[in-house]
Amino acid sequence: MAYTPGILTHWPWEPLGSFKYIVVAPFVVHSIYLYVVGAEERDLAYLAILPFMLWRMLHNQIWITISRHRTAKGNNLILDKSLEFEQVDRERNWDDQILLNGILFYVGYLALKTAKNLPLWRTDGLIHMFLIHAGPVEFLYYWFHRALHHHYLYSRYHSHHHTSIVTEPITSVIHPFAEHIVYFILFAIPILSTILTRASSIVSITIYATYIDLMNNMGHCNFEVVPKWLFTIFPPLKYLMYTPSFHSLHHTQFRTNYSLFMPFYDYIYGTMDKSTDTLYETSLKKPDDVPDVVHLTHLTTPQSVYQIRLGFAGLASNPLTSTWYLWLMWPLTLWSMILTWIYGQTFIVERNTFKKVKAQSWAVPRYRIHYLLQWQRAAINNLIEEAILEAEEKGIKVVSLGLLNQGDNFNKNGEIYLERHPMLKVKVVDGSSLAVAIVLNNIPTGTTHVLFRGRLTKVAYSIVSGLCHKGIQVVTLRQAEYEKLKKTMTKEDGANLSLSAKGCNEKVWLVGDDLSEIEQSIASEGTIMIPYSQFPPKKTRKDCFYLNTPSMVAPTSFGNLHCCENWLPRRVISAWRVAGIVHALEGWNVNECGDELFDVDKIWKASLEHGFRPSPEPCLVK
Repeated sequence: MAYTPGILTHWPWEPLGSFKYIVVAPFVVHSIYLYVVGAEERDLAYLAILPFMLWRMLHNQIWITISRHRTAKGNNLILDKSLEFEQVDRERNWDDQILLNGILFYVGYLALKTAKNLPLWRTDGLIHMFLIHAGPVEFLYYWFHRALHHHYLYSRYHSHHHTSIVTEPITSVIHPFAEHIVYFILFAIPILSTILTRASSIVSITIYATYIDLMNNMGHCNFEVVPKWLFTIFPPLKYLMYTPSFHSLHHTQFRTNYSLFMPFYDYIYGTMDKSTDTLYETSLKKPDDVPDVVHLTHLTTPQSVYQIRLGFAGLASNPLTSTWYLWLMWPLTLWSMILTWIYGQTFIVERNTFKKVKAQSWAVPRYRIHYLLQWQRAAINNLIEEAILEAEEKGIKVVSLGLLNQGDNFNKNGEIYLERHPMLKVKVVDGSSLAVAIVLNNIPTGTTHVLFRGRLTKVAYSIVSGLCHKGIQVVTLRQAEYEKLKKTMTKEDGANLSLSAKGCNEKVWLVGDDLSEIEQSIASEGTIMIPYSQFPPKKTRKDCFYLNTPSMVAPTSFGNLHCCENWLPRRVISAWRVAGIVHALEGWNVNECGDELFDVDKIWKASLEHGFRPSPEPCLVK
């Protein structure tokens, strides 16, 4: 929002929220109806407006994904500053301008006789459009842009756009409604001029609009993408095409580099920033980041592909949930699953900074369901092993395993990789000790009885043993679990472990992956469900409290954290990810995998000292 919002700041369909797309529905239905039923009134140009809008949305999304992947790698980065949730929220409605343009295209088609029955292609019309753009449009935009930086207009309108110092491709279209009206009028000049002179065509309009989107998105990337050899073989190009570093300076200096896409007016009127060429050269030379710690994770549900940072920015900035419109995208979801299955290596999804440590998250291209398939386990282990070896080659200090250490039957909690490569310098951390510490510290003060139910894991054994050692009575529901737990305890600790076939009135439950709906049904009202597993239980009781899976709230100085980690709330990150970061910060030269458990008290204390804090209080399921 601008500092002091002026009139026509808000979009007219803002109250509709996610249902805003219905504003174009009447036009879409009418265009399809005429094309299908009205033989004499059938017009491809009218029908093509909808696919034209969809193409623009897809084009923008492609830029978002590419940009987020490149900035995660860190190469050719222009401005190394943090992107936060506030900016993502402000920029989530980037498709508003596409809806506006679509409506105005529909209205223009119905109002102008010369807009009807456009040919598919005309070369002279395309040349006409780009000549008009290079002349009047660039000139008018330059002076309008300078006017927007006058205090009166800047405080009421343009400051909304400039709130984003670290730009993303979609930052390019984040303006108040009134500004977009003016931009549409400017960009409509070439289109209207060709329509009125009957030189326009469907393809030429599409190419011109795609050019505008391409240059807008490219110019707002926070990494340099234009190769130097282009300007070497054709030096005048520097006056005809801007670069991301050129426009980044406008967002940091504010009073320079006003041009739209062609910088020659900044040269003419003396507003070219003197450091433009230097920043361009410097950005091109920046190599990929070499992080200190890497967090290995994987996709969870099929729809989670949209929720990762490289997917839909609006979804990634909120906890993973199943939304109705994603179910409509099942064909695309299925295709994405096939592609990730075919894709043979991990990929970078996130880049963070905290104190002296640089961190990255790498995703193994497999879903949770793949981990349940026996015949997929060898392939997945190979992928994880290759990622660890890549980290070793790059000189990375710590690799933390998130959602990947699936127990003895899978990879022995990560120990299999050390057995295969005993000379590894990179430390492999499964994060179990911190998960144990978080769960133990989530037990309410004064608790004397706890019910345990879930799959037995390294974390589960340690938690139950720790509680029994403290004198807390732990009740189990299944005979097999009781016997296995009993074998690992001393006689004194084992006296605090008991078996109950029907359950008791315990108000605190420790729950894992195998917790069933029937078992949840026997819990008394107000029971606190504390997960110790990496995946949360299915929440079936509205009268019970469900805590987050083992996790901690990141310090405010934890940089570039603008997407949620699976189902966790904002700025809450999993214990397994925190553990790797703390190991790197402390410089602990130890592995934590297999049956080995790091000092629980030590890692808990170190996490708190570095500013991580326990997750928010539990809440009733709604």
